[in-house]
Amino acid sequence: MTAIPDTSALPEDLREAFEAYEAAIVSNDVEALDAAFARGATTMRGDAAGLLVGHDAISAFRGGRGGVPPRTIERIEYRPLGDAVALLVSVSRYLGGGTGLQTQVWERIDDRWLITAAHVTGRAQALDRSVWRTVGDPLWQGAWEGPLQGLTVAVKDVFAIKGYRIGAGNPTFLDAARAETTTAPAVSDLMRGGASLRGIARTDEFAYSIAGDNPHYGTPPNGALAGALPGGSSSGPASAVATGQAEIGLATDTAGSVRVPASYQGLWGLRTTHGLVPRQGLLPLAQSFDTVGWLARDGDTLQRVADWCLSYDGSESTESVYGESGADLPWRFLVPHEVVDAAEPATREAFDALLARLVASDRPPQLRRVSIGPLDDHYEPFRIVQAAEAWRNNGDWVRANGPGALSPAVAERFAFAAQVTAEAERAARAHLAPLREHLTGLVHGDLLLMPTVPGPAPGRTAAGDRVEAVRRATLRMTSPAAVAGLPAVSVPLLTVPSSLGPAPVGVCLVSRAGTDIALVRAARALFALLDERRSR
Repeated sequence: MTAIPDTSALPEDLREAFEAYEAAIVSNDVEALDAAFARGATTMRGDAAGLLVGHDAISAFRGGRGGVPPRTIERIEYRPLGDAVALLVSVSRYLGGGTGLQTQVWERIDDRWLITAAHVTGRAQALDRSVWRTVGDPLWQGAWEGPLQGLTVAVKDVFAIKGYRIGAGNPTFLDAARAETTTAPAVSDLMRGGASLRGIARTDEFAYSIAGDNPHYGTPPNGALAGALPGGSSSGPASAVATGQAEIGLATDTAGSVRVPASYQGLWGLRTTHGLVPRQGLLPLAQSFDTVGWLARDGDTLQRVADWCLSYDGSESTESVYGESGADLPWRFLVPHEVVDAAEPATREAFDALLARLVASDRPPQLRRVSIGPLDDHYEPFRIVQAAEAWRNNGDWVRANGPGALSPAVAERFAFAAQVTAEAERAARAHLAPLREHLTGLVHGDLLLMPTVPGPAPGRTAAGDRVEAVRRATLRMTSPAAVAGLPAVSVPLLTVPSSLGPAPVGVCLVSRAGTDIALVRAARALFALLDERRSR
């Protein structure tokens, strides 16, 4: 059993009682569980299904429930309520994805610590309408054999699936949409490899956001940090994967919509080389930057997906890059100081500590800091080109339905997009050209290494101006890879403090175009070297 996190004030005998209870939960030792609860008619246990009062009722529930999925205790908070009464609140992380919360009142009775009241919040249920638009078990069966056999996919609601409408995260758009007559190649490639379609997952409206909130359908949960925004615009696929409802998230990344939710929810997320994976059947936001990407809970799964979908055998339409990616990338990293400087202090501290561990590791790389230029030089022209294309793609719909059909934040972005002139767009594209060339030159024989985002996910209750400020700060860090059309992978390697507790922040690796498969392999090597959980 994994040791309980250190809480110095927790009495040793209470810690031992808690550990014994947790061991009994995992092993489904009903006798030990019965013994952990105080005898009598006033003992209580509650969860989403209701409240049980009395030891006998709780014991009967235990006998018919069965065990819980494998999990570890990630965090525990202790509060003394009296000389012989204590409150314990603990966070459990399931090995199959997702987190749970246990709140317990312990009392010392006859010289033993026993539970007198407990409330359990389990991990997310199989169907959450904030996560899913349509879901099945599976919704669509994939090939019975293949390298992705047994995996399920949450597809962002911007991909065509035969017989279903694209909803784009907006109910007005969905109501007027027609059922698709074909399936997007990015979807069918996964299914030919043996993966099954779990369902169509929510997206931020028109994929024009990175927060992950959706006022029409609700905000999906953050599977790594309760109470936090999930990150977007691929919010639904990310939350489905993080909470264990799917193994693969099929998503898009225009300015960070794979990398941001991956960072916020402790996932692996790959933005592929621009134009590498076919975009047929994909509702566009900004074609100059739109890419297909994938989310997974672990690097091995992401590697399986990349190996299949980017190989000759896996894709019927992707230009194969397997030869380009067959050789490992050089073990040389460039750290863009502008990106690191833009991160929040806690993220910079954690990232600098990671670099120090990397240099002192058994496989120290060549490592040096470089300049990619002011981040606003990338973000501002990127924003103009993105907006111009977004308006060409969706302006007619916005005019026909009015800004009231959109959330205020997305309506404001389309209002800006409507004002972009052809001259402004041409100037922005001209400004981006040398930046793209510079970034392409930097990664010709090296990899960029940097924090994925400024810091942890904002809270779900954060004010709109706070969310918008985080959005701008985030896009300044994520847009350079989009400007250059380069593959980028976010790896869950940092943990930083937040108002909601310890929070994940990703580390991003960027490589030259076409080396997507090798990039994931390099990211897995870095993770194996630096993941602190492996040394515990």
